[in-house]
Amino acid sequence: MTRPTSLNAARRARELDGLAADPAVDVVVIGAGVTGAGVALDAAARGLGVVLVDRHDLAFGTSRWSSKLVHGGLRYLAKAQVGVAYESARERDVLMRVTAPHLVRTMPMVVPLHETVDTAHATVTRTGVAMGDLLRVAAGTDRGTLPRSRRLNRAQTARLLPGIRDTGLRGGILSFDGQLTDDARLVVALARTAAGLGARVITRCAAEQAHGDGVVLRDTRTGERLEVRARAVVNATGVYAGELVPGLRLRPSRGTHLVLPAEALGHPRTAVTVPIPGSFNRFVLVLPQRDGRVFVGLTDEPVDGPLPEVPEVPESDIAFLLGVVNGITTRPLRRSDVIGAYAGLRPLLDAGDRSSADLSRRHAVLVADNGVISVVGGKLTTYRSMAQDAVDMAVRTSRLAAGRCRTRELPLVGAADRNTLDAVPAERRLVARYGTEAAAVIEEAVGDPALLAPVANGVTPAELRFAVRHEGALDVSDLLDRRTRIGLVPEDRAKAVAAAEEALAAG
Repeated sequence: MTRPTSLNAARRARELDGLAADPAVDVVVIGAGVTGAGVALDAAARGLGVVLVDRHDLAFGTSRWSSKLVHGGLRYLAKAQVGVAYESARERDVLMRVTAPHLVRTMPMVVPLHETVDTAHATVTRTGVAMGDLLRVAAGTDRGTLPRSRRLNRAQTARLLPGIRDTGLRGGILSFDGQLTDDARLVVALARTAAGLGARVITRCAAEQAHGDGVVLRDTRTGERLEVRARAVVNATGVYAGELVPGLRLRPSRGTHLVLPAEALGHPRTAVTVPIPGSFNRFVLVLPQRDGRVFVGLTDEPVDGPLPEVPEVPESDIAFLLGVVNGITTRPLRRSDVIGAYAGLRPLLDAGDRSSADLSRRHAVLVADNGVISVVGGKLTTYRSMAQDAVDMAVRTSRLAAGRCRTRELPLVGAADRNTLDAVPAERRLVARYGTEAAAVIEEAVGDPALLAPVANGVTPAELRFAVRHEGALDVSDLLDRRTRIGLVPEDRAKAVAAAEEALAAG
């Protein structure tokens, strides 16, 4: 059954036909990452006519390459960016309680205190974590969702982190943050929720020209062009924003993550925050995932020259991350332990000669001379706030008749309170990815139980079919690299190609 929020090839065709027949809308949003999808949802929830386009797919760019964290901004506190840290804590609370409680879970994190972490570093870390507790309270997040931080003794730290080196270990600091099941799934949920409110979501549709009162779009599947009149145009293309608005100065920064089997790190029971030697405010994170894997990241390296659509991971980043983590492990990690790797590009605002690691993560909403509104900077956790500011600017500058922002109290498709989610008749893995729609995923296998047999990393053909029929997946890459994330490990991806092709054929 087609749902009001369903995205698929047939709906895409209808939306394009509708635009051709009546090419006038309130707002065009260019870029379907987390920020663009958030802008589309905010605008649609205010009653505006919205078109969201992307030249590739939902979550094609930076939004799928994050640490999968919904974090309270401890790093920003270390840099005295209290405003950014508070915004992060506030938006984390909205995500965990209202927007997507099915996609976000509480994640314990430990900073191990070895002899290499001197007294000054340990004091700074404890102070930052304590300030994080205060921000949690200020944001209104209860202790049942995010407990208070506390000190751990040596035995407690070693018990939580079996693979850690106990020589020179004094103890640890335990804190709590939010962890996304999958960043790309958050983007898909945002886009589908916007579609349910009337937004037209059109992927494989490039904006070849943009100005304040319209855009020229090209359907990359057919080559057909379409001029759309708009009262406001929002550029949410991240690191590529300067391609649409010349003169916009960004400083892209590469953040790399490694994918490792959990056994290589002794099956850690919490995430690990590893201080980078010689730095007070930089860390490498070891992040256990639900599927028995661990992400290790991340780097912060400036990127010069032409920007790739899919960034490559250099061996220097891999060596750096392994080297930092090996400073605390019992068994040294080897290059052969790395079963996958990915990198994303942060769209940081240029601030002169400062290094990319020192640039603020604060976002900005800018209006170009041609009237295009660009929203840049920021981070995944604060996408909702960024979207609200962008839509506020569009309403103000274009005098749009719009209602108030509703996204603080608007759950995404699949979202529900914890008791409701616990009662969903489906395995926990599915509930963590689909929320209340988990049962609908299982329905894809009615009459063919084989569709519930995993093809790779626990993902089933039923999920692939659901993605084609309801989540806008148009090709194999959409299915494996964004809807399910099988593609994070190349060996898994190879196993699942045939099943993805079958799902597309089944429609």
